[in-house]
Amino acid sequence: MTATDATSTLIYSPADVLERARNRLTLALPEDVFSRDIPKTGDHNLNRTKFSYVGPGKPAAVMIPVIARPEGATVLLTQRTNHLRAHPGQVAFPGGRMDPEDVSPAAAAFREAMEEIGLKADYAEALGYLDAYQTGTGYRVIPLVAMVQPGFELIVNPDEVDATFEVPLEYLMDRDNQKLHHKEIDGVMRSFYAFPFGERYIWGVTAGILHNFYERLYR
Repeated sequence: MTATDATSTLIYSPADVLERARNRLTLALPEDVFSRDIPKTGDHNLNRTKFSYVGPGKPAAVMIPVIARPEGATVLLTQRTNHLRAHPGQVAFPGGRMDPEDVSPAAAAFREAMEEIGLKADYAEALGYLDAYQTGTGYRVIPLVAMVQPGFELIVNPDEVDATFEVPLEYLMDRDNQKLHHKEIDGVMRSFYAFPFGERYIWGVTAGILHNFYERLYR
């Protein structure tokens, strides 16, 4: 192992992720997170003339499960089923719309992770929230970063998820892999971040949240 490889492994170790998250993130949300008109992060960042928001949006939460692999932290992602009405076949985080009984976005993220992929809360520690993310479809998404210890067993809900997979955090935090793409969607030219990873294509809201992860913890 070269000196560069050793440094890279240290930077993306579970211990380093924990330290960065505890120093830069918090589980305390701004009181107006669901009432302010436009958060600073969202689909509008790269498409300022293409989205107009009325009201705060529908509350939602996702979990960013950082797996504490000894060889380097990874991020657990899901591949949505093709028969879903919203975003079929896309790569996503476990998560969804908040229910009235959810006492916090963290509670919603843990509930959704259990319902979608069978990830038990016993293995996950909530570290803090990233910035609220406003989607073009009108959701106000609160991303929760959680450290997940190895040893878990996943039970995928086939009604929502086709598969799960892990991506090295080092790959996702490399600015050379955070490509800015442009594509016509529903007759409108859109700009968005994307992470091509093997046969997977991580883009849209998921890539936008990963870019915010980079901005908050690694920039």
